[in-house]
Amino acid sequence: MAWKMGGNRAAALALLFASSLLLLSAANGADLDTESDDFEDGYVEDVQEEPVAIDGDEKLAYESPVIDAKKFHFADHFDDVEASRKRWVLSQAKKDDIAEEISKYDGIWNWESPQRIVWANDLGLVLKSKAKHAAIAAPLRQPFEFKSDKPLVVQYEVTLQEGQECGGSYLKLLSAGKDTEQLKAFNDKTPYTIMFGPDKCGNDVKMHFIFRHVNPINGTITEKHCNKPKNRLEEPFKDKLPHLYQLVVRPDNSFEIRVDHKIINEGSLLTDFKPPVNPPAEIDDPNDHKPESWDEREKIPDPTAHKPEDWDEDAPPQLPDTDAVMPNGWLEDEPDMIFDPTATKPEDWDAEIDGEWEAPLVDNPVCEKAPGCGKWKAPLIPNPNYKGKWRAPMIENPNYQGKWAPRKIANPDFFEDLKPFQMTPISAVGLELWSMSSDILFDNLIITDDVEVARDFAANSFDIKRRYIDRESKTFWHRLMRRMNYKPGWWALYFVYLLIPASCYVFYLYRRAKEDSAAKKAAAEAKKSDDPQPDDEPEAEEEESDERAAGDTSKESTPLSASPKKNQKSDLDDNEEDSKAAENREPAQTEESNTKTRKRQARKE
Repeated sequence: MAWKMGGNRAAALALLFASSLLLLSAANGADLDTESDDFEDGYVEDVQEEPVAIDGDEKLAYESPVIDAKKFHFADHFDDVEASRKRWVLSQAKKDDIAEEISKYDGIWNWESPQRIVWANDLGLVLKSKAKHAAIAAPLRQPFEFKSDKPLVVQYEVTLQEGQECGGSYLKLLSAGKDTEQLKAFNDKTPYTIMFGPDKCGNDVKMHFIFRHVNPINGTITEKHCNKPKNRLEEPFKDKLPHLYQLVVRPDNSFEIRVDHKIINEGSLLTDFKPPVNPPAEIDDPNDHKPESWDEREKIPDPTAHKPEDWDEDAPPQLPDTDAVMPNGWLEDEPDMIFDPTATKPEDWDAEIDGEWEAPLVDNPVCEKAPGCGKWKAPLIPNPNYKGKWRAPMIENPNYQGKWAPRKIANPDFFEDLKPFQMTPISAVGLELWSMSSDILFDNLIITDDVEVARDFAANSFDIKRRYIDRESKTFWHRLMRRMNYKPGWWALYFVYLLIPASCYVFYLYRRAKEDSAAKKAAAEAKKSDDPQPDDEPEAEEEESDERAAGDTSKESTPLSASPKKNQKSDLDDNEEDSKAAENREPAQTEESNTKTRKRQARKE
């Protein structure tokens, strides 16, 4: 028993100690700031000026990528705030199709470091406001013409620092022309050539790639939407980490969409867009109509079939059970529902307006113990003669002519554009957004015609950043922080909430184990000293009473101790009484001596 109590006590203490450590770590994690986690929510004072050594001699340090103007049609890493502010133009336009108070593009943009700073000199363009229309644009260094044999490469980073529930973080490549010369008037109606980027609202997750195709015959413009990728993009909208989006459109009409260098969608401009670029060569003749005599019925009712004479269409599907009898105790004179006798008419009840007041109906309490109340009706059973409405069996239609379709005619609007890559030239890039999340950070936006140039630009910016973040995420704490969506305070509070009852139970077990251990220790000491125990007191009292009884008997049986005045009997009578008393006393003395012997042996053991 001692080792069991010791084990329980040790287990309780171990559980209490482990719970305390977990609570302490959660509390410390919730209060960590600059000393423990560079990626906590809020602004952090971490300034990573010195290179950080990882993987042996390799060092990570961020420097703003060098921009060779000859290699880019547009490039901005947003680190040079003064130069970047001069490049970007804030929209002052209004939306035409909504109320005046929300028509303004009054969203706030700012150049700043991310909330979870990696390097202090790495800045981005941040949309600060939410639930507001925001628009900003910048001209290209030189327009992108789709006439050469070089691809269009668009690449940029997005960090949804507060996650995203409903809103977009896509960009528009604005079409060259008079409508895009004044970027202060940039709005949702401004012509664009390509729209590209992520978008989400609720469970609807999209990766937009839309291009506006110009009809070569009549000049009309139609938006062509890329087919959705097979895999849903969930992580970029909730992990609050930087993600790299890249679109490559090649002169052979092929395209690729990459997220963090991984291809998530690819295909052809000719076959993977809706509606398709080229219309069908033939269309249905709008003047062709189905003849009235055209019979499309594959099967018809058998005209030779007749309803049987014994077929009763009026037979009900169910009949009352004639064998059923009303249960004993059924109260036919009592209604199922009665007016509530405790209800009173409200004081503000107006009979002229509300009508005559009636108490609400309640279940009749008399019916609670009875089988039922009210008029008894026999239960319904299926009608064995029920057949339903008669219908003739179906047979093949001998006059069936097939499904009618209008005849085909040549499409008067048909054209065949085998080079949809040759789109409207691009002269500017813009961000025209509405989002329910704030602090959307854009970074390292480039437009070029060389995939290798874009890849090198990402290697000197995004790749270094993600390698640093991924290295930090290898620690247990950062993985846990990522799982907690960088909100450890709430998780710590939840942990404390669960820990309170567990701690109380552990403390109860500890107290109980301690009391039981003390009681058993005292019992062991008492056995060693042979002291009487509480459990032995009734037995001791019984021993004393037995001894007193035995003493009184001995006094009565001994002539020397008896008083001559009180003892008036003869010697013969005394001898007879003594013999009888001795016979009655012998079994009791034997049992008493056996009991005392067992008690002494138990105490010695």
